Amino acid sequence: MKLQLCSWPEVESYLKDHHGIIVPIGSTEQHGPNGFVGTDALCPEVIAEAAGEREGIMVAPTLSIGMAQHHLCFAGSITLRPKTLAAVVYDVVQSLVRHGFTHVYFLNGHGGNINTVQSAFSEYYADYSLHPGPGCEAPGHLKLGNWFAGERVRKISAELFGDREGSHATCSEVSLTYYAYPEAIKQVTMTPEIAPSGHFRDAEDFRRKFPDGRCGSDPSLATPEKGQQLFEAGIEDLLEDYRAFLAD
Repeated sequence: MKLQLCSWPEVESYLKDHHGIIVPIGSTEQHGPNGFVGTDALCPEVIAEAAGEREGIMVAPTLSIGMAQHHLCFAGSITLRPKTLAAVVYDVVQSLVRHGFTHVYFLNGHGGNINTVQSAFSEYYADYSLHPGPGCEAPGHLKLGNWFAGERVRKISAELFGDREGSHATCSEVSLTYYAYPEAIKQVTMTPEIAPSGHFRDAEDFRRKFPDGRCGSDPSLATPEKGQQLFEAGIEDLLEDYRAFLAD
């Protein structure tokens, strides 16, 4: 159930019996020679929208630009500063809570967003904790889930890809996007097969250490069929975590 395809009376009606919403959040950044620039936003989006359709859960528009400064030496990458992303997340939360959504679940597709989103949550709660007297309890319950960290997804990724999964431009995320958008699959030869791993600082340092954009991965193993397995696992992981969040 997509929020952007609902009318305001339909949202108002939904809120009579439901108070939770899923917000996909990701990034627009390079994902190696055969990965989509939109990978980190597309992955949580397709999982969230499928889960929403299955269970009648409202899904907000995807926040598709994240904290990706370290990818700016690769064409097409777009970033927000951490403080900008935190402000966007905070304002989205305030907007949704104003309407009556009490449980806002962010489904994330980009590791670089985690600290910033958690910081935005802390700012939101601090505004209420520091408020004296009545009205000091935050009306919104917030959670960040990472589709790639779900138990079922991690199990399948380990079985399918082992140590070739990597940490960026991973086999799993490329497979999931290939399942969702088979018409855009890229056929590319990559050398070396498994990309180097390591730490990095800024965009220049990242490009120097990881020349083709991959980190420890061999996404030549990605296929739509493997992506479908991860898609189904991601839906189950999300629904399990979302139900527990609502019950808490």
